[in-house]
Amino acid sequence: MADAFLSFAVRKLGDFLIQQVSLLTNLRKEIEWLRNELLFIQSFLRDAEQKQSGDLRVQQWVFEINSIANDAVAILETYTFEAGKGASRLKACACIYRKEKKFYNVAEEIQSLKQRIMDISRKRETYGITNINYNSGEGPSNQVTTLRRTTSYVDDQDYIFVGIQDVVQTLLAQLLKAEPRRTVLSIYGMGGLGKTTLARNLYNSPDILNSFPTRAWICVSQEYNTMDLLRNIIKSIQGCTEETLDLLERMTERDLEIYLRDLLKYRKYIVVVDDVWQREAWESLKRAFLDGKNGSRVIITTRKQDVAERADDRGFVHKLRFLSQEESWDLFRRKLLDVRSMVPEMESLAKDMVEKCRGLPLAIVVLSGLLSHKKGLTEWQKVKDHLWKNIKEDKSIEISNILSLSYNDLPTALKQCFLYFGIFPEDQVIKADNIIWLWMAEGFIPRGVERMEDVAEGFLNELIRRSLVQVAKTYWERVTECRVHDLLHDLAIQKALEVNFFDIYDPRSHSISSLCIKHVIHSQGKRYLSLDLSNLKLISIMFFDPDFRKMSHINFRSVFEHLYVLYLDTHVGNVSIVPDAIGSLYHL
Repeated sequence: MADAFLSFAVRKLGDFLIQQVSLLTNLRKEIEWLRNELLFIQSFLRDAEQKQSGDLRVQQWVFEINSIANDAVAILETYTFEAGKGASRLKACACIYRKEKKFYNVAEEIQSLKQRIMDISRKRETYGITNINYNSGEGPSNQVTTLRRTTSYVDDQDYIFVGIQDVVQTLLAQLLKAEPRRTVLSIYGMGGLGKTTLARNLYNSPDILNSFPTRAWICVSQEYNTMDLLRNIIKSIQGCTEETLDLLERMTERDLEIYLRDLLKYRKYIVVVDDVWQREAWESLKRAFLDGKNGSRVIITTRKQDVAERADDRGFVHKLRFLSQEESWDLFRRKLLDVRSMVPEMESLAKDMVEKCRGLPLAIVVLSGLLSHKKGLTEWQKVKDHLWKNIKEDKSIEISNILSLSYNDLPTALKQCFLYFGIFPEDQVIKADNIIWLWMAEGFIPRGVERMEDVAEGFLNELIRRSLVQVAKTYWERVTECRVHDLLHDLAIQKALEVNFFDIYDPRSHSISSLCIKHVIHSQGKRYLSLDLSNLKLISIMFFDPDFRKMSHINFRSVFEHLYVLYLDTHVGNVSIVPDAIGSLYHL
């Protein structure tokens, strides 16, 4: 990740030197020195990022590089803004003096950065961080070209159906049987077994589509708000007009419950309540699911056995099982991109690694995605050595090690793109265009001969091929919507926090990291803005809080003057409301 921050800073320093042609000679030399030194340090980052997971000192070294890169950009951007404001008054002697003073301040601050860079260089030698060159000309630019050229989305069947087609038929029979009472079908099992995928395929089954005129899907997750869940069900059933949204916003929880009951009164419905962690979550919702004695159904997915078993005294409970060795191997082969290149020695290695996945579909699929990008026996042996090193010989499945191994194998350009999925709320379906535009705005996508949108789409397809991102919707063989599994979402957040890539505001502790330059707000945005943010040099803010629509009074310029990226949930129905104040964000 430090490589991404540094690339951004180096590019901005270069742009500054081009744009500010009238710079004093000494100041220009200082900025050129700074840019060249950062380029030199960049060649050592690959080794540092490999070592930082096991060495806190190296972690701190990488963080200090990020900090210097961000400070350099902030200093120059602030100067550019201030110089631009005074451009029309340069004839006045006082303003000329102020401008010269600004030049002096920039030079003074760059001197401070130089001292920090020299300190970093000394630490690099102390920590034994070496220059790792890219092999065979596979530098970052070549990697990007290769990714764009070789990746395309290939449709595939969901892995949940490997070896357990009989389960699908059993559950369909339960949902479609002639039982007028509203019943609950609960699916439970550990993360990665495919509960949501199974529920999704039941939900989209032609038999279900024909039998249930009204359908709705909500994701509960660990942190939930009952009122938001009720609103989401209502919106999915009757649509999202501006009038509906305004009405729902004014309702109490009891009002919403009554409104939903009336909405379902004469309907035969099926509702999926996905990812339920606590019994209380279901208890707070079930009163709204009216039993009209017309054969309505609710599907619940959960990791908790007690949640599944207590959802409905007369409901149907299905425990999702692990795959057998034969089913695991079949799944691995089906997800491997080039089975024909697997020689007998590689097959033997692969079978050992698949066995370590202990029948967990997500682990098998991610492992297959990793090995699909490793060519030859030697590369596969390295992967196996890592697995044996990190996975303990006990009954528990340390899936995080398999997922981490796949993440660590990503090129830097793809690492930052994958981590960015962690900014979105858990279980959210993400529009492909949204994530592509955000990557471009953040500077993750290199400029070159090809359109940046095409390169970014290639990155997204590569993450899909590596089974780190799931396809949610396609149109004419192009991915239009995607999502990440909740375990991979957790991994993205964990890795992002380790390198201070972004931080998510926690309204319970009313805190957020002052070390991160990207902040994410999922709820209580107004409370977040009450924090002292004046001394932070934030470059990205993501508001997923719908209440942000009510915060048009914010003085963006004073709070977020360094912002490059601002993501707002500003839609009310089909109308997009953009606060006028964002016009004051000079760098946006």
